[in-house]
Amino acid sequence: MKLPLLLALTSLISASHAAPARAPKPAKLPTAQEVLAASPAADWRALDPDNTLLMEVATAAGATQTGQVLIELAPQFAPAHAANIRALARGHYYDGLSILRVQDNFVTQWGDPDGEDAAKARALPAGAAAKLPAEFSIPLKHLPAGFTPLRELDGWAARNGFVDGLPVAVDPRQGRAWLAHCYGMVGAGRSDAVDSSTGAELYAVIGQAPRALDLNITVVGRVLKGMELLAGLPRGGAAMGFYDQPAQRVEIRRVRLLAELPAEERPALQVLRTDSRTWAALLDARRQRGGWYVHSPGRVDLCSAGVPTRATP
Repeated sequence: MKLPLLLALTSLISASHAAPARAPKPAKLPTAQEVLAASPAADWRALDPDNTLLMEVATAAGATQTGQVLIELAPQFAPAHAANIRALARGHYYDGLSILRVQDNFVTQWGDPDGEDAAKARALPAGAAAKLPAEFSIPLKHLPAGFTPLRELDGWAARNGFVDGLPVAVDPRQGRAWLAHCYGMVGAGRSDAVDSSTGAELYAVIGQAPRALDLNITVVGRVLKGMELLAGLPRGGAAMGFYDQPAQRVEIRRVRLLAELPAEERPALQVLRTDSRTWAALLDARRQRGGWYVHSPGRVDLCSAGVPTRATP
């Protein structure tokens, strides 16, 4: 072997065994708690009383104690269903109905126990429609202003992000956008017919995001408060989590739009704006976690990037 070639190989082998250069230590980012603590008032929004429901629910079957579930409707994505749910609430349709189903790692569902029996089903109040079109998605050109995309890719859609705190998936090729089935999202139960949902029967996602339901069910909003109540109820039976006995059902005491309630009875809550600098900083803090974390994920995803709420200062 010629000497120049031997020297080159020796140099290459020595370089391969050399200690790798240390990457510069990234600057310490603020924690999520620090980001939220420093957020300006303008980065938070109040609730819309005409599109927020307060559902008062027994804390267990037969319990006298009552818990609160606060649900924000999404008329931007399901206008007909949101309008019908408002009419049902104003007509006190939901009062005295029940939570009928709690399926582990899936959904908590409520409605009329006799809804499938035309002779016994509760009559709809004035102003509520018995038939609505399916609202699985909206045309992309109607995507509300303020859509804030995530830089991370989503396996269920080409693009994803948030509008007003709602997780949104987007398909530019098909020209449509839709609400994703993330934890805490609320959908309108339907039968086999795609246009059979009215909002009279609703459910909340209480488990791993069942994204296969996307574009198959109308999503009408999300739970802002009270998920611990809905997710903590006893699980139902083997038949998709439906309770086997009427005594297992949990009573819904009443459902009201915040607009119907005196100001002092309305929960004083604010939602972080997802088109704000605080939201962008919060996502970065969640991507680059320190402290207890040995490994920082370096990313977020649509259904793990929950949007915070806080008591109104």
